[in-house]
Amino acid sequence: MRTLSCSVCRSGITLLLGLLLGTVALSAHHSFAAQYDADKPVTMTGTVVRIEWTNPHFHFYVNVKDDKGAVTEWAFEGYPPNMLVRQGWKKDVSLKPGMTVTVQGWRARVEPHLIAAREVTFADGSKLTAGPPAGTGGQ
Repeated sequence: MRTLSCSVCRSGITLLLGLLLGTVALSAHHSFAAQYDADKPVTMTGTVVRIEWTNPHFHFYVNVKDDKGAVTEWAFEGYPPNMLVRQGWKKDVSLKPGMTVTVQGWRARVEPHLIAAREVTFADGSKLTAGPPAGTGGQ
């Protein structure tokens, strides 16, 4: 019985890991219509809690008070980081924890506190685009 060389084993393991990682990346990416409802636009104002500049999508989290004063953390999803930079965003400058923002977007179909962010308005009135228009397939 012959044994495989270490280089053949390493090549096989590398290929397997590459395939697994590729599968994870593909499953993380989705179309707008698959996850969000273009017929459910929302605008929310609250305080930024945290920001994640990660691929395939930028996420930020905002504490929003309802009419009764209860606070709920909402997750907002937007463009990938490289697209944000092209829209004028600056990492660790444009959006920081503690800032008050108003976000316009669309509700997720299933996840109750997830929004596809389109535009962020800052306390000074300036605005940045965070994601594509509803139904464009750009997400």
